[in-house]
Amino acid sequence: MMLRPKSSTICTDVYEIRPRADKHGVDLVGDALPYSPMWYRGPKAITDAIDHAKFFSHSHDAVVRIYDQAGNVIETHDHVGESFSISKAQ
Repeated sequence: MMLRPKSSTICTDVYEIRPRADKHGVDLVGDALPYSPMWYRGPKAITDAIDHAKFFSHSHDAVVRIYDQAGNVIETHDHVGESFSISKAQ
């Protein structure tokens, strides 16, 4: 009798933080969000969006990518296990 390989139970959510076209804040976009995109504005818009993504994915792995106006990734936050690591684009 052949055993089927076990499927992976690791789930990674991917979030994107993009500047809004109207230049008033940022949008947080992600498949795990019930209401996507979410609009954030103000001096802490990006920080608030990252915190929301961290909260939504506290029990599993996640990646948060921050984009600039040109559509380039400028920063990545990886959540693996209990911690987030941050890498900035060069």
